[in-house]
Amino acid sequence: MKVLIPDHISEIKKIIQTGRVLLDESDRYSYAFDASFGTYLPDAVIQTKNVQELAALVKLANQEGIPIYPRGQATSLSGGPLPVQGGIVIDLSVMDDVLEVYEEDLVAVVSPGVLTAAIHKAAEEKGLMYPPDPSSSHVSTIGGNLAENSGGPRGLKYGVTKDYVIGLEVITPEGDIIQTGGKTVKNVTGYDLTKLLVGSEGTLGIITKATLRLLPKPLGTATLMVVFSTLVDAGKAISKILSAGILPSKMELMDQASIVAVENYQPMGLPTDAEAIILLELDGHPLALKEEIQSVEQLCYSVGATKVQIPQNDAEKEEIWKARKLVSPAIVRIKPTKISEDATVPRSKIPEMCERLQQIKQTYNVDLVVFGHAGDGNLHPNIICDKNDAEEMARVEKAVAEIFAAAVELGGTLSGEHGIGTMKAPFMEMELGKVGLDMMKRIKQAWDPNNIMNPGKIFPEPGQKLELK
Repeated sequence: MKVLIPDHISEIKKIIQTGRVLLDESDRYSYAFDASFGTYLPDAVIQTKNVQELAALVKLANQEGIPIYPRGQATSLSGGPLPVQGGIVIDLSVMDDVLEVYEEDLVAVVSPGVLTAAIHKAAEEKGLMYPPDPSSSHVSTIGGNLAENSGGPRGLKYGVTKDYVIGLEVITPEGDIIQTGGKTVKNVTGYDLTKLLVGSEGTLGIITKATLRLLPKPLGTATLMVVFSTLVDAGKAISKILSAGILPSKMELMDQASIVAVENYQPMGLPTDAEAIILLELDGHPLALKEEIQSVEQLCYSVGATKVQIPQNDAEKEEIWKARKLVSPAIVRIKPTKISEDATVPRSKIPEMCERLQQIKQTYNVDLVVFGHAGDGNLHPNIICDKNDAEEMARVEKAVAEIFAAAVELGGTLSGEHGIGTMKAPFMEMELGKVGLDMMKRIKQAWDPNNIMNPGKIFPEPGQKLELK
């Protein structure tokens, strides 16, 4: 890959007429990191709302072999937007002008810099719902969600981002602007390029507009908090509820370490003597909800639940869900470094994965906290540590590698919603096999023959290993 030279800078400034070209080192350092590990300084940062300017810039970069890195708010936990080979970062968070809800068509058209929470609000004002709800929705952009195929608590019932994307405007790695899909729910014209691009982590193009499918908002919701004396019993309850034909909109797990951390951070009356709690949200018609609440309560007690708490008003509901949202800020008060993984297993393997995580915690003597979207098998084993402690980090790296191995051995996947980026690239072949990984590389080569679009992501370099530095 080439580095930027003065002639390149001159050409870039001619192209970017309505935006900004950031070259000062202090500005560029602001774009050198995300929410994962590693710091990589880009040569330049571009901010513009003009799609034609961006397309011309990508055309130049492709001709000159200059790396391009699309970036939103950089909440990525896998290294998705890191400029690992230098080059140009494109700040898409400034492209936040378009947020249009077409209620008769049940769709929204958005530009990539729009915050996900703003889409939720706009849909709800029309009595509709945009289901994907990553925990970072108040700060993450829809463009980042599209790149990583983000999920969230409602993924259990409603699916993930790709299930709601029906059309895209995209700048290809060669600088052309293409449209995929449209506003129709059904579209089987040729290959589904929309689904290919969503979750491609910016390696196949730059998404500059998206058409999202919306749903009618459910008439009612109900929340339950279920307390368990063992983590394995909680895992069994999850499987029991789902196999009984009840599909909650949310089913979140918190282990004892996360419960204690939240109570120490902001006391809320959580049961710190419990080894696990499950938070459930049911949605649908109010009459149906009454029956489902009773069924869930009975099923949980049948597998060892010690208490089922049902909030009686909206304020009590909000308090329970607030506890789940406080886990991340609470655990980083224990130690400064948080490694958030999202290895995902089939629902039937949740109890076994819980057991494996406890074994890994003991084997490597790490502070491992388990919480996450347990209903769809998308656990979030988080390890809290201190990256300045080399001996501890060596144990942590081994523990993380074993978490990935355990998930794959149980028929699961390396990532349920965070993406691969740089963090999980060394483990790709373990899940996909050599041929499967090669097929993905061929797609990348066909779309991006000069490998300028977000290079260094997804595909491992020879001998690459996990490094948490």
